[in-house]
Parts: sequence; structure tokens; C-alpha cells
Amino acid sequence: MVDQKTLAATGNSLVAEAIRQCNPDVIPAYPITPQTTVVEELAKFVAQGRMHAEYINVESEHSAMSASVGASAAGARVATATSSQGLALMWEELHIAAGMRLPIVMFNANRALSAPINIHCDHSDIMGARDTGWIIMFAETAQEAYDNTIMAFRIAEHPDVLLPVLTTADGFITTHSIDRAEVMDDETVAKFVGEYVPTYALLDTDNPTSHGNFAGLAGPYFEFKKQERTAIDASKPVIKQVGEEFSELTGRPFDLVETWGMEDADIAIVVIGSTAGNARHVARDLRTKGVKAGVVKVRVFRPFPAEELRTALKGVKAVAVLDRSESFGAEGGPLFLEVRSALYDLETRVPLVNYIYGLGGSDVRLELMEQVFSDLSDIASGATAPFGLTYLGTR
Repeated sequence: MVDQKTLAATGNSLVAEAIRQCNPDVIPAYPITPQTTVVEELAKFVAQGRMHAEYINVESEHSAMSASVGASAAGARVATATSSQGLALMWEELHIAAGMRLPIVMFNANRALSAPINIHCDHSDIMGARDTGWIIMFAETAQEAYDNTIMAFRIAEHPDVLLPVLTTADGFITTHSIDRAEVMDDETVAKFVGEYVPTYALLDTDNPTSHGNFAGLAGPYFEFKKQERTAIDASKPVIKQVGEEFSELTGRPFDLVETWGMEDADIAIVVIGSTAGNARHVARDLRTKGVKAGVVKVRVFRPFPAEELRTALKGVKAVAVLDRSESFGAEGGPLFLEVRSALYDLETRVPLVNYIYGLGGSDVRLELMEQVFSDLSDIASGATAPFGLTYLGTR
């Protein structure tokens, strides 16, 4: 295990440090709360000569992703960051980046979407990007935000993958709170990530390629989309392999799905992001009272870890899925729908309930986690599971 330096830093500062250590060639940047301090830190690193990237001040988030696409197609290692309406403004370019198989790494500070105007945390923005073809990773803590960012470059640039990666952390809760974290030295990170050698670069005139071609009615569009699906499916073993190497290097665990207390759990919460800590805290307290409570945290959302969730939740008497975003008109939030689909083929159907919580940064109090576990205990004891979703903690 490598020696590391212990810091007290915000999630955004650690993400910026991770990007600096991965040494991208180009950083197209546009500020948006609560991501702004990431690109501010990167600008400072470039100004101080601590990194030698081409830093491009663009006029919008759409332009940031457009510039990222162009630079990556040219053969550069590219990183950027965004949040909320900024991610939404990139929507068409997200599909282009994935469809062109460009290994861009982007950090998203998870934040609510308007209207009404709100700058605080929920997962509405990132869940809007779930079907764009990007790999998506969630961080519970500032430490995980740092770790995920470093791993993202290795994953994106792997020859079996060649897809863009979104790493995310909860706005203000993780991005701006000071946390304890361990940081590797520059040389170790550079060696872990490796040098990026693009396979298909527009500026490689000895091996000419074309990008962004028209694939019309009789064109190969359908086949391209099939290849895109094959690539993101192939990324799962790559993510696991990179995570194992990272764990050996740092001593910190990593998996697509991370569990607490699930060895003998009767009831369990499935959750993403910073709320996992609240859920574990309450589960620990319940364990002292004889309640077999467990927590399942989804760390990689795309590709979706269906098999890992089936393994984690098999035999549980009742499960609650917590969504920090809506899917208006659907029978539950985005995570709930995915988990229910993953568990559909189990021989014994697991009672599953859905809670929408924390929209727009609403407080996720411990009492709310206690309420969820109490509801699960009732269901596990024979009570009928409620149909539909429950808004948790609303007035």
C-alpha cells in the first residue's frame, strides 16, 4: 500500500486535485454553482504552472462539452465539470460524446433542476443523463469523489471501453463540506492512470479517421448503437478490475455495490450518494436493539449493477429504495425502477417500497431513516407494503 498524505479538504478541492494529478491536456471550463470551485482550482493550477493543460474559458456549458468533444476527437485527454442546468444544457453533446466513443471525464456536482429555482442537492440533473451512454459513478464522501475521479480516467481510456465517464458528488453536502481524506503523490497517480495514447485521433495524419459522420436511413446507425451497448456492458469488468487495483494501492475498498450489515439482514435500504451515511448510522443503532438492518449503496449507476444487487438483496424480507430524484409519471423514482427490474426474476419476490426524499436539498434527518426502517419492520412482520411511492419528510 502506498504512503498517502492526510488532508482536511472539501469534495470540490479533492476533485480538482485528482484531475490535476491525472494531467489532462485540455480543460474546457464554465462555472456553475456548486461546481464552480472545481474549475476555479483548476484555473489556479494552470496559472501557477502546477499543471500544463490548455484551459479554455467557454461561453456556456454547451460550449464546454462541445470543446471537450473536439479536443478528445483530436486525441487529447480531456476533463471538465458541471452541475444542474449546466448538465441539462449539455444534453445533446452528452449523446455525441458517447456515440463518438470519446473518453472524456466530467465531474458533476449533483443539484436540483429548476423550476422553481434551487441551487441545492438532489439527483435530478444526473438522472437526466442516465441514458446518454456515459458511465456514471456516485461518491458518498469527499474521499470517494477523489478516488472515483482518478479511476475514471483509467476506465474511460481502457481499449475495451472508450466511453465518457461522469463522476458525481452531492452538491454542497459533499462538494463544500470539509472532510478528512487521504491523497496520493503525483507520481503514484500518474503511474496508476498511465499515459493516454488515443487509438483514433483526428490529428494523427498517418492514420486518418473520420468523426461525426452522417448515418442515414441505409447507414450503420443501428450497428453503432449496438456497439455502444456492447462497450458499456464491457465496462463492468473493467471497472471492477480498476477498482481492485486501486484498492490494493490505497487500502480503500471499492465495488459497484457496497454493503453494510447485509450478511444476515432482514430489512435493507438501497441508496445512492451522501445519504448512505445517515442510513448506516441508523442501521447501526437498530442493530444494538436486535433489528437486523442493512444498507446497500450503489456506487456505480451505469452500467447498472443488477447482478450485484440481486446477490446483496436475496433473502431480505423487505427493501426500501431511496430516490433523490423524481421520474414524473413513472411508477417510482429512477433507482427504484432499476432495482425492481433487477429483482424481478428472483425465485422469491422481495417486497419493495419507494421513497422520494431530499429534493432541492431538503434535510435528510435521522428520524426519516428511522421512519423508513420502521416501515420495513412492519412489512417484514406481515403488513401490506404500500403501493406507489412515498414522499419522505414533506409538509
